[in-house]
Amino acid sequence: MKLVPATPEEAPAMASAHAQAFDRPWDEAAFRDLLASTGVFGFLADGEDPSGVVLCRTIAGEAEILTLAVPPWARRRGIAKALMAAALGTARELGANWAYLEVDVDNAAAVALYEGLGFARAGLRRAYYDRGAAGRADALVMRLDLTSPHQ
Repeated sequence: MKLVPATPEEAPAMASAHAQAFDRPWDEAAFRDLLASTGVFGFLADGEDPSGVVLCRTIAGEAEILTLAVPPWARRRGIAKALMAAALGTARELGANWAYLEVDVDNAAAVALYEGLGFARAGLRRAYYDRGAAGRADALVMRLDLTSPHQ
């Protein structure tokens, strides 16, 4: 697996990976627009078929994981962990002291990944995710101290 820094040119590949991972994916324009924003960076797990993407934003000493997507066919291979490690390392380099993210409370695999990376549960956003006909789902807010020597 090779991780490449995300640029607007990778928007089609990022949108492809995202579409394979989520029912309500972001399109190419969303990735291009975000990557043109101040403080936004990301990584793409490269390959003939992109096997994952992470997109983050840093501002005022904080990093937000905007999205992490790994298609079902590429899961359980360490791709998400590698993408997160690259993103968190870059966030530290950019001066972030804390990292935050939201995750669907029902996504046990993602919650386990984030807890394994040292994230702690910090709050709950009720009815945060729109599941269409299935209704809305709560999001667990998680945070990580990027200044800790154990991270």
